[in-house]
Amino acid sequence: MSDTRPVRPAIERMTGFDAGFLYMETPSVHMHTLKIAVLEASEALTYDAFVSGLLARLKRLPPLRRRVVEVPFGINHPVWVTQSRIDVAHHIRRHRLGGDGSMRDLEQLIGIIASTPLHRDRPLWELHFCEGLVGGKVAVVGKMHHALADGAAANALLANVTDVRSAAAPEAVQEEYAATDRLPGRLDLVRHAWADAAAQILTLPDLLRRTARGILGVVRARRAGASAPVPVLHAPRVSFNGALTPLRSFATCTLPLAELKRIRAQHDGVTLNDVVLATVAGALRRWMDLHDERPSSSLLAGVPVSTDERGAVPRLGGNQVSNLFTTLATDVEDPVERLRTISATTRDAKEIHERLGASILVDWSQFAPPRPFAAAVRAYSRLRAASWHPAAFSAIVSNVPGPREPATVGGARLADLFSVGPLVDGIGLNVTVWSYVDRMNFSLLACPDLLPDVHVLASFLPAALAELD
Repeated sequence: MSDTRPVRPAIERMTGFDAGFLYMETPSVHMHTLKIAVLEASEALTYDAFVSGLLARLKRLPPLRRRVVEVPFGINHPVWVTQSRIDVAHHIRRHRLGGDGSMRDLEQLIGIIASTPLHRDRPLWELHFCEGLVGGKVAVVGKMHHALADGAAANALLANVTDVRSAAAPEAVQEEYAATDRLPGRLDLVRHAWADAAAQILTLPDLLRRTARGILGVVRARRAGASAPVPVLHAPRVSFNGALTPLRSFATCTLPLAELKRIRAQHDGVTLNDVVLATVAGALRRWMDLHDERPSSSLLAGVPVSTDERGAVPRLGGNQVSNLFTTLATDVEDPVERLRTISATTRDAKEIHERLGASILVDWSQFAPPRPFAAAVRAYSRLRAASWHPAAFSAIVSNVPGPREPATVGGARLADLFSVGPLVDGIGLNVTVWSYVDRMNFSLLACPDLLPDVHVLASFLPAALAELD
């Protein structure tokens, strides 16, 4: 039986939403994500074996062969060009941990890795093979630009490099891409950019109708009692909100998944994500008390949410994500009441988000003018303008379901898995939670010039979870 999978072209226009992550990048704002796999000691897991194994699976990892090519004069969004091969020396690095090989030593190295941007003249990713962990463990730190993949797509990519124990587990995702070793010429880029722009304009009337309908739906929801915080208007000033510098620091904390589920079951209507938000809120209250910061109103969380349809075929690249804004209820003294407040506000925020339409922001981003957008972002960053006004919200808090079964990579057991997204200007803290088998792994990325002791904040998470009981 012949394979009828569609083959995607070697050259594709980036969506405006994916390209937006490129436009948002400045010398102090790095728009890459990090995925950290901690692997048990194995004689089979050497650096050379890891590199050869990755190259053998490269066909199943098409985003790793895609590079960005800008359109002359910025008349449309850039294109992706899928190359047939990669230069290993540019993408895979080897490290030997210093110190005693502790997790803290690894976290310090990850902060250094996170502090430099990816080069635009090659596919937007790096892998860092980190040896010297206690017990002979190896950590592989993946650094991938957000323009390539969001959390859901990264999960699908992970399935293509791991092997799960259960034979009944779904097969790894495969997606066919054509490839080329030649970059498109300037004339072709301009011609296709104009053609794509003309086609895009035809979608504008329907987008305007859907936007008007969504705004009306939000107004009706608020009149009916739905309440959710408004970015900028409701965010208090705290020390970790301000203009970013290029430096990053990183910390982790692992909590039992069963404990979060048990607390969820004790409170009607509370979701696992509500428990995650309340745990982060409790840790932030402790951190603010330590630093004598007591804002009169609650901190706000920007929460990325997937817009993929339920049951959709897993993606290997691109972004299908939106954001909702909710309270962290840090102004509520009682932890259980704080959890209930977060849950009620988040339910309303979800309703408002659904009324507006999850894809509205994505669809409007198609019309963002590349050059003016990028120039405005660079000027904002250069002037450190994020320090002039209250932040849109206080922190990014994301919760992504990870693998439910133990997995192996190159014959080595995957002991743990961590992930964190980027910071945006004005927001000096990102907390990303990935579940793996029976635990919830919290990863915290911070700008140390705004939040100098992120490891202390991470250490407050276990107590913050315990107080919700």
